[in-house]
Amino acid sequence: MAEHAPEKAPSTEAVLDWHEGDMPYSRAFDDHFYCRSDGRLECGHVFLSGNDLPARWKRAAPFRIAELGFGTGLNLCETWRQWRETAPDGASLHFTSFERFPMARADIQRALAHWPEIERECAILTEKWPDEPAGRVEIDLEPRVHLTVVCGAALESLGRETAPFDAWYLDGFAPSRNPDMWSVELMGEVFRLTVPGGRFGTYAAAGFVRRNLANAGFIVERRPGFAGKREMLCGQKPA
Repeated sequence: MAEHAPEKAPSTEAVLDWHEGDMPYSRAFDDHFYCRSDGRLECGHVFLSGNDLPARWKRAAPFRIAELGFGTGLNLCETWRQWRETAPDGASLHFTSFERFPMARADIQRALAHWPEIERECAILTEKWPDEPAGRVEIDLEPRVHLTVVCGAALESLGRETAPFDAWYLDGFAPSRNPDMWSVELMGEVFRLTVPGGRFGTYAAAGFVRRNLANAGFIVERRPGFAGKREMLCGQKPA
């Protein structure tokens, strides 16, 4: 009697299509990874400005940023680029991202090659990126700049964290495509893991996202969105 082949574990790697040459598109969530006009500039407008950065990291104490959705690593690389230009001597940055479907190295390289401004950061990231990212990926990018990527479902991963963050990049796929990433339970975990006076920024402006953030305890602010988008959200945990 022939033996049955063992069942293959479901893949945890991102499954992509490519639009316009180097624009990654998630099949799982039927959505692009970032704004089609310029994802790097969107990062600056939404996540850095929404968190009042770089002004807030100009201090001696380590600065901790967390992100929902590592994706291509674009937000990390642009943040790191601005950090190198503006952080005071001796400062340190710890960037932690929560990602369910980590990308392969070649896909990260292909996506980030679109921006020569972050060529240096992309080269270092992809050189150090594991062949099969899983579990908790820890990478020293350069002295005093550390990356942690926690692979797995966001709610479970956040539930295991204890140290709070100074800033949050809420960058899951669109709320209409991936509502679990914007749930009241997850926003509650984000609030728990934010220092008093800490901030968040997100391109999302859906009413239920705003309500979930407010119900978690954040003071929520609407600002003009990027590239003609009417609104984005940012806010603060009361000090």
